Amino acid sequence: MFHELLVFLKNPVYQTDENRDFKYRFGIFLRLLGVSLVLTFVLGWSIRGIQVIFDLDFGKHAVDDFIERFSFLWVLLGTVIAAPILEELIFRAPLRLFRKKRRFSWFFYGFTLIFGFYHITNFEMRPTILLLSPVLVAPQLVAGIILGYIRIRFGLLWAIALHACYNLILVGPVILAKALNLPIS
Repeated sequence: MFHELLVFLKNPVYQTDENRDFKYRFGIFLRLLGVSLVLTFVLGWSIRGIQVIFDLDFGKHAVDDFIERFSFLWVLLGTVIAAPILEELIFRAPLRLFRKKRRFSWFFYGFTLIFGFYHITNFEMRPTILLLSPVLVAPQLVAGIILGYIRIRFGLLWAIALHACYNLILVGPVILAKALNLPIS
């Protein structure tokens, strides 16, 4: 699976996987979810390490503010339902329009970069944030690549589902703590 993903990344081509077997697709879905989460955690720890080593202040993250301001149900709906649907419709659905273009890879990586750097808006805009933006959005860039890959191979609904599961796993523990009125740090 990882090798197939790397081959795809060298030259993204809009090619749907013809195997329609749900068990087959779900297996790949789970592997891609695992790869994206592992890479996100590694990148997240690396970002945290940079923050600690260089004593950087990234300010309050938009997700923290969202969790503080809204009920757990709204946070759940926003992060696990609304965001995946809207973001996949904006950043992955249009890939179909460029599937027969000679330079499809440019569109694939263009949408991926826009998706990743769009997430810099989760931070308070400061010179440090702008300077480190490629590092700070690296987890979203990696997730965007994987979401684009599954979208091309299996379709938009699979990308939405993967995005929703990814967000649920990352934000789920905080949502659960909020639902149980546990302290969130």
